[in-house]
Amino acid sequence: MDKVIRDGHVAVVYSPGHGAGWSTWNQEYSTAELIFDPGLVDLVLTSKEQEEIVVYATLKWPDACLLGLSDLDVKWVPEGTKFQIGEYDGHESVIVFDEEDWFIA
Repeated sequence: MDKVIRDGHVAVVYSPGHGAGWSTWNQEYSTAELIFDPGLVDLVLTSKEQEEIVVYATLKWPDACLLGLSDLDVKWVPEGTKFQIGEYDGHESVIVFDEEDWFIA
């Protein structure tokens, strides 16, 4: 799985606003694919047009719920850190853990 890594930190895409979660509301796709996708990371960091992100996501994940795209953000997690994406009322957060079975940046 390709990841965007800068200065020892991995880019993790998540949806911090309320309403709909990006990775948590798209269970038909791999969570790792949704949160680490380099193309999506690049668009979230650089795109001035929300429509670019919508087009990219629609083409890449045609059955995905796109409601969480409007407020995507990137959190930089130190490489090798165990974490999970938490969700409450559509609000996603990156939660760092020191337990088994979490994603590793």
